[in-house]
Amino acid sequence: MKAVALTRYLPIDDPQSLVDVELPKPDAPTGYDLLVRVEAVSVNPVDTKVRSPKPQVEAQPKVLGYDAAGVVEAVGEKVTRFRPGDAVYYAGDITRPGSDAEFQLVDERLVGAKPQSLDFAQAAALPLTAITAWELLFQRMPFDADNGGKGKTLLVIGGAGGVGSIAIQLARRAGFTIVATASRPETIEWCKTMGAEHVIDHRQPLAQQLSALGFAQVDAAINLADTDRYWDALGELLAPQGHVGLIVEPSGALKIGDPYKAKCIGIHWEMMFARPRFKTADQGEQGRILDRIAALIDAGELRSTHTETLGKIDAANLREAHRRLESGSAIGKLTLAGW
Repeated sequence: MKAVALTRYLPIDDPQSLVDVELPKPDAPTGYDLLVRVEAVSVNPVDTKVRSPKPQVEAQPKVLGYDAAGVVEAVGEKVTRFRPGDAVYYAGDITRPGSDAEFQLVDERLVGAKPQSLDFAQAAALPLTAITAWELLFQRMPFDADNGGKGKTLLVIGGAGGVGSIAIQLARRAGFTIVATASRPETIEWCKTMGAEHVIDHRQPLAQQLSALGFAQVDAAINLADTDRYWDALGELLAPQGHVGLIVEPSGALKIGDPYKAKCIGIHWEMMFARPRFKTADQGEQGRILDRIAALIDAGELRSTHTETLGKIDAANLREAHRRLESGSAIGKLTLAGW
């Protein structure tokens, strides 16, 4: 089968950083596994972080890719939710071969039925970011998905990225008043299109901008960009008994005492690969989240965060997607479709 892989961890401008390869088709699925024919993929910061320069060399080609939409080809004997021919979408499991291949084995518990109103590329833009945003807002942080934001203000740092784009929509639906951050005219407009009532510049001090909007403090914040840079500011901005959600590994130790301790601020980490990586008893929750997202998409309550399809799934197009993500210029989600 066709695939895009790496054996060395190189800068993205090196043509060998991601290469086209031919690999054996996966074995027939067993247990809870589905064998999926991949029709479209998306690219996330985790792809660039896994691929980033390191000294080690892989003995066998390593396939990345943690967002896909496709069609079920075959199912294992324990599978109950899907059958061959079903259209599905998923983020998968970072400990297994990724989705940048024509065929992939994936546990059905991590998979959702593809939104019927979206094509494969539009659907592939959603799984990783939707699961991340849903788990962070409604499972790590103590807010109800339907009305948990009523009367509350949420600050979204990094609103125009993949997670920010869907988090704004989910939070708006839950009733939050949303202040997002962005710094360019096109990203400001994107955040407003997603549902942010206010957009401020994350390159400037946050407190003064929020004060000018009439917000002395915020009830909750999700920092999707730079944990270290905004840590002290968020400690001051968050209301007593507020909550902060984080997805980016800090560069050093975080001071979690006052004002966080004095205010009893809840600190919540989200890593969407935790459930599949550690085979938690509730890993099927990810499939349920994706089914819920699909239902909301098809009902017109959410929209895909897909912005551009760069072409077919091959090494050159994946390198371009990685380049754009690493440049910090990407808005929403980039996809590739077809072989």
